[in-house]
Amino acid sequence: MSMIISYKHHRFPPEIIAHAVWLYVRFNLSLREVEEIFLKCGIDVSYETIRRWLAKFAPQIARNLRRRQVPPGDVWHLDDVVVMISGRKSWLWRAVDQEGLVLEEILQSKRDKRAAKRLLKALIKRFGLPERVVTDKLRSFAAARREIAPGLEHRSYKGLNNRAENSHLPFR
Repeated sequence: MSMIISYKHHRFPPEIIAHAVWLYVRFNLSLREVEEIFLKCGIDVSYETIRRWLAKFAPQIARNLRRRQVPPGDVWHLDDVVVMISGRKSWLWRAVDQEGLVLEEILQSKRDKRAAKRLLKALIKRFGLPERVVTDKLRSFAAARREIAPGLEHRSYKGLNNRAENSHLPFR
């Protein structure tokens, strides 16, 4: 059941407010670009007003969407990828279910058992135990699984983890 978002005491109709939030989030536009789009449609709204709408309504919309979200699949694909942040090497650990839904992302400075344990603990705390975990040949995953969930089925093959490899797309 989703909570109803109240748009009372706002000058613009709910459709315009929701559309402004959608444009900003979905298409990675700046506030001024959203303002320009509305101006081309004949709607004069300030970028500052759009910023206030985002601060007020975006968390509520996100909460409603999370409630409607389907539960993740029972096969998880775990992977890590190196990313450069300000010239320093970091590791982005990512978990994806069999449908391609990103379950969790964690940024770590190291690529070790402790980092893999952190990812696995966060996943189990949020979603419970899966039926099976698929990883690449990195031994940190197997060591973390042995400590946290010894009964969990683990498949570690080079070609099986393509689902997680394909999920390393740019993110905001």
